Amino acid sequence: GTLLGSRACVHMAAAAWATGFLYALLHTGNTFSLPLCHGNVLDQFFCEIPHILKLSCSGAYLRETAFVVVSSCFVFGCFVFIVVSYVQIFRTVLRIPSEQGRHKAFSTCLPHLSVVSLFVSAAVFAHLKPPSISFPVLNLVVSFLYSVVPPAVNPLIYSMRNQELKGALW
Repeated sequence: GTLLGSRACVHMAAAAWATGFLYALLHTGNTFSLPLCHGNVLDQFFCEIPHILKLSCSGAYLRETAFVVVSSCFVFGCFVFIVVSYVQIFRTVLRIPSEQGRHKAFSTCLPHLSVVSLFVSAAVFAHLKPPSISFPVLNLVVSFLYSVVPPAVNPLIYSMRNQELKGALW
């Protein structure tokens, strides 16, 4: 409560929601304005902009370049914020005087960090891999890894801190 007041939490949540809404609005507007002439079937788990652009009739290279630049700015900003946040968290945890307190704090942070790492690494692989290793099944698995697994695993990780649930599972 001392380091992060409720006002700062509200500002950070509002910034995350506003950025996500703006990003989604840009992509949705672009998607609905594209004329499609190569059919409308994608071999993906969900519609992603690069795959939709491949179905477009128009020369969408300028749009694709603009969205890559905008997306890169958003992703870089989020990545920097996440790294700075984790550095602050680890600095604060390392200042905890008791060994047991540090262990408890790290046991809370590390599973969350592993889910964030899974999400970031799968998303980076999906969007930065060379086209030469583009197999439909691999694309499907990777998109599933970064879109479904992290939101599904997060509640499980946080519920595993509950001792009664741990006992019931064992």
